[in-house]
Amino acid sequence: MKIAFYKYFTIFLTGGLVYYFLEILTRNYSHFSMILCGGCCMVACGALNQIFKNMSVIVQMVISACIITLFEFITGYIVNIRLGIGVWDYSYLPYNFMGQICLVYSVLWMFLSLAIIFVDDGIRHFLYGEELPVYRAV
Repeated sequence: MKIAFYKYFTIFLTGGLVYYFLEILTRNYSHFSMILCGGCCMVACGALNQIFKNMSVIVQMVISACIITLFEFITGYIVNIRLGIGVWDYSYLPYNFMGQICLVYSVLWMFLSLAIIFVDDGIRHFLYGEELPVYRAV
């Protein structure tokens, strides 16, 4: 039980901090809510091939993009709309929803999720001794 906590905390913190610092690198600022959002995304996306052992990497990427987009919307709705903090606003981009999510970033999440999949598996393997999955493209 204790090992499981540390494993998921490590995965959560890795995803959260990477997300936070990626925003700082690309936009010069971020908000602590991005650590929470990124951590939740990392745990949820990383769990896909733990739950569905025969899922292809491409399917994982598509589902991960949907998961990340959902977490982005939830975070944006709470932080930007309800609390009025205004961390981001995508209303100027085409195919956006309430200015919190947009098609362009959803596609980007799909490609970035490949790194999430491999980093999650690496953490599980190298730090916690889990077997590496067999990756399938389709």
